[in-house]
Amino acid sequence: MGVHRRRITSYIPSTIIVVFLFTQVVLHFGTIQAEDGSVVFGGLGVSLRTKGEDRGPLVCNPLAGSRSQQTDKDIDLIISHSDASGAVRVSSVKARDLSSSWVWKNPIVEDHEKMNSAQDSFQPPVRYEDTNKNSVEENQTGESGIFHTHMPPMDPIKLQRRILRHQRRDLRAAELIRQDKEMGDQLEAAAIERSKGLDTTVKGKYSIWRRDFENPNSDATVKLMRDQVIMAKSYASIAKGKNETGLYDSLIKLSRESTRALGEATSDAELLPSAVEQAKAMGHILSVAKEKLYDCVILARKLRAMIQSTEENVNAEKKRSAFLIQLAAKTVPRPLHCLPQLLMANYYLQSLQTKGFANKEKLEDPSLYHYAIFSDNVLAASVVVNSTVLNANEPGKHVFHIVTDKLNFAPMKMWFFVNPPGTAVAEVLNIDDFKWLNSSYCPVLRQLESAEMKEYYFKANNPSTLTVGSDNLKYRNPKYLSMLNHLRFYLPEVYPKLEKVLFLDDDIVVQKDLTPLWSVDMKGMVNGAVETCKESFHRFDKYLNFSNPKISDNFDPNACGWAFGMNMFDLKEWKKRDITGIYHRWQEMNENRTLWKLGSLPPGLITFYNLTYPLDRSWHVLGLGYDPALNQTEIENAGVIHYNGNYKPWLDLAIVKYKPYWSRYVSFDSPYLQLCKITE
Repeated sequence: MGVHRRRITSYIPSTIIVVFLFTQVVLHFGTIQAEDGSVVFGGLGVSLRTKGEDRGPLVCNPLAGSRSQQTDKDIDLIISHSDASGAVRVSSVKARDLSSSWVWKNPIVEDHEKMNSAQDSFQPPVRYEDTNKNSVEENQTGESGIFHTHMPPMDPIKLQRRILRHQRRDLRAAELIRQDKEMGDQLEAAAIERSKGLDTTVKGKYSIWRRDFENPNSDATVKLMRDQVIMAKSYASIAKGKNETGLYDSLIKLSRESTRALGEATSDAELLPSAVEQAKAMGHILSVAKEKLYDCVILARKLRAMIQSTEENVNAEKKRSAFLIQLAAKTVPRPLHCLPQLLMANYYLQSLQTKGFANKEKLEDPSLYHYAIFSDNVLAASVVVNSTVLNANEPGKHVFHIVTDKLNFAPMKMWFFVNPPGTAVAEVLNIDDFKWLNSSYCPVLRQLESAEMKEYYFKANNPSTLTVGSDNLKYRNPKYLSMLNHLRFYLPEVYPKLEKVLFLDDDIVVQKDLTPLWSVDMKGMVNGAVETCKESFHRFDKYLNFSNPKISDNFDPNACGWAFGMNMFDLKEWKKRDITGIYHRWQEMNENRTLWKLGSLPPGLITFYNLTYPLDRSWHVLGLGYDPALNQTEIENAGVIHYNGNYKPWLDLAIVKYKPYWSRYVSFDSPYLQLCKITE
């Protein structure tokens, strides 16, 4: 029965071909009792049995490089296959005739090892005792003739590590679940809290289901209807010229109805339901007008005329708006007019003009913190003083020097008499008592009294229209006529015994202790201020006329501007450098206003040119009187906030969201404010 290896290999290809072509190959396993069990020969369904006890199947692998020990035994291999004609053929071969390239393997053992390794990666932690017990049971079951893999006991250290890994994994999963739940609860609570603050009085105002949020072109219908109105007016003008009376009347009627339907709507959600039907009707009449009247040249001419007319109307409205804003900013509201009158009446009724001033020794003490406030607004000045004192670490070391005009001297003095600033000191002076401040010494005072300046301010020609008198409207503010606005250039004359003074405008609010400013080393500079230039904005060329050689030869147009409102002045350096003399020289050169327009900032930039020390921006934040888009964090962290601009916090024009920063320092419980109906 000896079969050579050549013969075996000759059967293999034919068997494979038959399997793929006919798929009816039947492989029969011969059984030969052998010591080590059965084997599969070459993967072709060959069964090997040795004479001996049955220990399981073996695999004969032709790709291995060594001979198994089973080849030394007398093993018969019986092979069954189908030939090309379909007939079943049986042949046999001796195991000893196989070459050394055949290796004997037990496939069941390999399968068990693979399964066990896979189970190890997913197997839940078990006790060591249970593992040993299972191994014993498997050995006993294997002896009865059922093949099981013998599982050796696992190392206790490895088992303990596995258990710890599973425990850590479970703890981490529980922690992640807990964190996820807490985060979800926090988000839910925050969403509920935000929803309480929403104003739902306007239907759909904050609803995320509005069409505004679904459609990126939420104002498409509004724009369409506006375009239709423009085209209807154009075609109506053409129809009137061609005696199309019926079409003209229809276009005018529908344009009026569309205008009423639009109203002040800015989005489609604000339109009435009938607006869509109105747009359809307008579209129909426009199509009819296009068929009858369309002429590209004529229509283009009409549209150009409409654009020109609209631009003229816009410019007129801008001038009107600027005039009204200036008028509102200059007009004193009735409550603010009532307050000084009431204070003045009580001042003279109580004969306070004869009373002396306490704490005079503090007024000229250079070791204290001195403030200069020049104002004719009692309420504004009180807020500056209150906010400074309330935020000061040592209020008793602060001295306020308030200078006002003759009209407001009695009311200002009465206010601080009945509302003293705690342990701080507030001195009120009358600018008319400064006898040295006269037209012979002060150029700007001489210019304000000139006929040319009166002509510029009051327009002796009495312009009949707003347009004629609108030139430089901004500079016709009465504050430019007041010497209180220019008194800041005479600080050494006003306070001859002081070394440092912090100048504060009356439209500011103090939010922090300002005493660290006295410790700032200004490197020999006279003025400490916050710079306002950002990129190309607020530089010298914005304030000065660089077409004049007097300006262009002496100053850099890109030099950074700074702000009045909170300025630390070193009066020692001021006197050394004769700052007031510099101011006088430039003020005299600008008598005809060719170097700069009116105001105190342009001459300030010139006077303190290269003599200004830049303070940190957080000390002074500007723009609360005109810019509604300031950074809220910067405002809250600022040492001083400044309402520069027309929208002062005591006016109805004030920007609403900025007003609480100012009103929190107003003494609304004062009987004077209550009598004048000054409320929050």
